[in-house]
Amino acid sequence: MPAACSRATFLWGRSTLLLVGPICLLLPLAIAGHSPEAYCGFIVILMAVYWCTEVIPLAVTALLPILLFPLFGIMPSKQVCMQYLQDTSAFFIGGLMVAIAIEHWHLHKRIALRTLMLLGVKPALLMLGFMAVTSFLSMWISNTATTAMMIPIIEAVLEQLSSTDVEAEQTTLESGGPNNDLELETKSSKNELDSSDPTFSSFKEGNDPVRNGNVPTMSRHPKVKSEQMSIYKALTLCVCYAASIGGTGTLTGTAANMVLKGQVNQIFPESGEVVTFASWFAFSFPNMLIMFILCWIWLQALFLGLNFRKLWGWRIPVTPKEKRANDVIVREYKKLGPMSFAEKAVLILFILVVLLWFTREPGFVRGWGYLFFKGNGKGYVSDATVAILIAILMFIIPSKKPNFTPWNRMQQSSKEDISAEQEGASPRLLSWDVVHHKLPWNVVFLLGGGFALAKGCEVSGLSRWLGNQLVPLQTIPPWAIVIILCLIVAIFTECTTNVATATLFLPVLASMATTIRMNPLYVMIPTTLSTSFAFMLPVATPSNAIVFSYGHLRVFDMVKAGVVLNIIGVASVTLAINTWGRLMFNLDSFPDWANVTQRE
Repeated sequence: MPAACSRATFLWGRSTLLLVGPICLLLPLAIAGHSPEAYCGFIVILMAVYWCTEVIPLAVTALLPILLFPLFGIMPSKQVCMQYLQDTSAFFIGGLMVAIAIEHWHLHKRIALRTLMLLGVKPALLMLGFMAVTSFLSMWISNTATTAMMIPIIEAVLEQLSSTDVEAEQTTLESGGPNNDLELETKSSKNELDSSDPTFSSFKEGNDPVRNGNVPTMSRHPKVKSEQMSIYKALTLCVCYAASIGGTGTLTGTAANMVLKGQVNQIFPESGEVVTFASWFAFSFPNMLIMFILCWIWLQALFLGLNFRKLWGWRIPVTPKEKRANDVIVREYKKLGPMSFAEKAVLILFILVVLLWFTREPGFVRGWGYLFFKGNGKGYVSDATVAILIAILMFIIPSKKPNFTPWNRMQQSSKEDISAEQEGASPRLLSWDVVHHKLPWNVVFLLGGGFALAKGCEVSGLSRWLGNQLVPLQTIPPWAIVIILCLIVAIFTECTTNVATATLFLPVLASMATTIRMNPLYVMIPTTLSTSFAFMLPVATPSNAIVFSYGHLRVFDMVKAGVVLNIIGVASVTLAINTWGRLMFNLDSFPDWANVTQRE
């Protein structure tokens, strides 16, 4: 009891110090400066400290500009509040609703299991399958949800691979088939994390997988045990890394990408939507593939070795334990049953929204926005228009196939309605209760807080002042500037969320670029991608925390693998921005739209 009281006292003292300390230290300096730039700088640093320490919730910190900007005379409250729901925020919300529908009807699980059935269970192919599925799904739904779904599947597969060949044969003969008692959903629900808490710690006693018996049985033979442990580490790490890498592939893959789009549109209103879903995908998807392949090779080399014949199963027969592992995947796929009407409808709407995003303004030809809307579609339609359209359709389209036969309609619909009510199913593809429960509203506030912060820096003149301090960077080659900034951001994002990191860095980098007459996209795009390179620490992302909570990894394992992946990521992004990125965004010239930050 005394120990608990002393710990509570310590935590209270720490929180009070982190809340009050920065204000006591920084506010006198801001008052001494007595300028809008000094006051805005105080607010930026205060929010950075609160975001890094999470002394108050991240979303609450994001609301501080509504209080502090009017208080210090930087912006009127009405103008500040307008920043919290922009076009980019609507785009983000619409995209999340589509992702929620995919999760709600388990379409992502069907895609994952089907892919794994095709690739097989040899170590290298198994890792490739898990990484490919995770990366693809993370392009469209949250990294946390993808990882929470994939890890229980991996655990069930590892449970079969951990047994010896003789044990697998005996169990298969005695039971007449694979063990049917595995319950993936129990583990999934136990370890599913709330995406609103990026530094969630699942190391509580009640959630310890080692104590709860969730770790597969290990062999007693030292060599076999070492090999098994290496496979466990490789397969679990590959999922959280693939989730982070996959999130960089699309504009909706992670909220940091949306921060970039929103701040480019806000800071440079004459840019004409230079960052769209199509342009981002064309640039970042090849970079994602490069990182995906190099990550796959690196994890194989680090944990499994480079015996390609063994890893790929070249001319090696399938062992009983591998067959049992494959049976786990097949059995889970069969549990899903035939594809329902709701799944088909969500799949069609998902394909439709992606096609509309790509073809609205593809760049090399005129898109549908040019053909069907006033003013060639510019200023009238955006990617947010498409996202909200599809989201609204999901609230309208029924989840069960409509019965258009008049004489059978009443009888069948009454039976289906009764069963639907008993099962708690939604009569539509989406219901507001589902969206309200699953949509991470805190990230919406984070986006808005970032836009408000960027606007405050612009109005107060802080961005211009910071840009002038960075003029000496003109003597450094641009590619070297990109490498330095990407490394700084990649290290910083290990300590805070990628959204907060992008929010803090991008306005400063935009000002720096305009001051030294560099295309702002040359530094803003690679640093935005670098905010997703949080590979080294369990608390860096919710995906890392989920994987670490299963007890197969030590912190050193993640650091050892993550350091090299950070280097790979920075090198890959630097290569991308200096090759096809330079051509796509015309980075060799300073655009006219970037002069906006130099105007009075």
